[in-house]
Amino acid sequence: MKLFLKGNRCLSEKCAIERRNYAPGQHGRRRSKIQGYGVQLREKQKLRRVYGVLEKQFELYFGRADRKKGKTGDNLLTFLERRLDNVVYRLGFASSRSQGRQVVSHGHVVVNGRTVDVPSFQVKAGDVLRIRERSRKNVLIQGAVEQAQSRGIPTWLSLDAGNFEGRVLALPAREHITLPIQEQLIVELYSK
Repeated sequence: MKLFLKGNRCLSEKCAIERRNYAPGQHGRRRSKIQGYGVQLREKQKLRRVYGVLEKQFELYFGRADRKKGKTGDNLLTFLERRLDNVVYRLGFASSRSQGRQVVSHGHVVVNGRTVDVPSFQVKAGDVLRIRERSRKNVLIQGAVEQAQSRGIPTWLSLDAGNFEGRVLALPAREHITLPIQEQLIVELYSK
């Protein structure tokens, strides 16, 4: 399944899934069907890799989502979607989530007037994100902003591309997250 981990490369003919839809090596074409635990584990790993989160950090997010009122799966996706590196990607200041992580950790992003260099920072409704004045000349950031116009921006965010500024209008709900994730399988995996 395409997870779009490489940004725009997954939109071109160089995408690995397009070239070869089986595992590499001599035994790659003989795949056995996974069932039960394997399906749940694969879904969790898929979500972890999409957001670029390590195992321990993912467990902490799940624990927070489980303690919060509401559906655990929806809460988990909301916590992951509210990460600063993801919001930078969603606003179009980066062409992939991993590049968004790099943009944040290099100190290019200002949240509510303060420089934030922690990719796991949780944004809140009403937060204003801005690219620093010096960083606006960065070729990667400018290229990502141009490409973001075609990708689109979620309804829970607003973007002023001319000023390199974005605003969090509301917290993301499950219907705003378009990833092909079955979060119920992840909840079942952790509730064993």
